[in-house]
Amino acid sequence: MSKEALQLLLGYLLLVNLAAFSLMGLDKRRARRDKWRISEKTLFLPAVLGGSLGAIAGMRLFHHKTKHWYFRYGLPALLAVQILLWVFLEGGFHFNKSTNPRPFSLAFLVISAIL
Repeated sequence: MSKEALQLLLGYLLLVNLAAFSLMGLDKRRARRDKWRISEKTLFLPAVLGGSLGAIAGMRLFHHKTKHWYFRYGLPALLAVQILLWVFLEGGFHFNKSTNPRPFSLAFLVISAIL
């Protein structure tokens, strides 16, 4: 992947994760104030588009949607699938020490931290 494409992808992922995180916080705030709420489909959309890490961080920080199984287990599963897809697109898992082990190590580290 070229440097420009990687920068564009990282910028996109940063924005979509910030959006997912912010939506969790906003919906929690609205829930506490008994106001109009953000639909669960809308909360899941940025996560599906690559913001699952931000959605998980928002869910945990704001203690929001933690009792719903599809958020509690679905978001980490979605993150795992997205990481595995990224690793696959970057050239697969690297078990040989002479090759670059970063994609596998990063995927393992992030999945372990979430679970």
